[in-house]
Amino acid sequence: MAKVHIGTMGWSYDFWTGNFYPKDLPPQNFLSEYAKHFHTVEVDNTFYRIPSKDTVANWRDQTPADFLFSVKFPRRITHEKMLRNCEDIVRVFLERVSLLQDKLGPLLLQFPYAFKPEHIDLLRDFLPALPKARRFVVEVRNKKLLDEELYSLLRANGVALALVEHPFMPKTDAITADFTYVRLEGDRRKVNGALGKVEIDRTNDIKTWAERIRKFLDLQTELFVYFSKYFSGHPPTDARQLLELL
Repeated sequence: MAKVHIGTMGWSYDFWTGNFYPKDLPPQNFLSEYAKHFHTVEVDNTFYRIPSKDTVANWRDQTPADFLFSVKFPRRITHEKMLRNCEDIVRVFLERVSLLQDKLGPLLLQFPYAFKPEHIDLLRDFLPALPKARRFVVEVRNKKLLDEELYSLLRANGVALALVEHPFMPKTDAITADFTYVRLEGDRRKVNGALGKVEIDRTNDIKTWAERIRKFLDLQTELFVYFSKYFSGHPPTDARQLLELL
């Protein structure tokens, strides 16, 4: 059977104290406590800045040997420069996160709505230059990009399309790599996400996703699934539910 990795988007939330993290647990111990419950996490703060060497080494050393970090590319690459003239930033970013060593999982390129079909040639030029030894994921926020041109481009480069649950994006089950990457983002217009509790019961939605995921696993793909704080309001609960169903 294929491997399935289920976790949350981020771990450094003080509003999880008392409802996931033990009371009085200092923030510097959040990651080691998180890793007792889940063996993967999607790192969100790399979207805002490239972390220091010490920070990355600390993440690596706080987690067990089988832990995997999926890491988001900096927005300077995907949003501000939209892949143009960013070779130096990409090099520094990849060198830095490589300090995670065997714990480095897929790397996520999340594009804004402004990245449209007319920009696909930028992606066509960018993807072949990425290191073949790593796994990469592309997430688009413009639904006009979801067509065979994008899928073929991703397949040609062995890059996964992020399958998302997002209020503005349609459902797709396009598999473009030898692993599948799912992001359950939810709707931030309906969920606060910082209350430290389930705000909307998503049990039926998680059951539906479990059925979809079983089909992916039948294809013998490796699977990564991450819950946002806007899905139900409490990602640890969501991740546990899905793990139990699978």
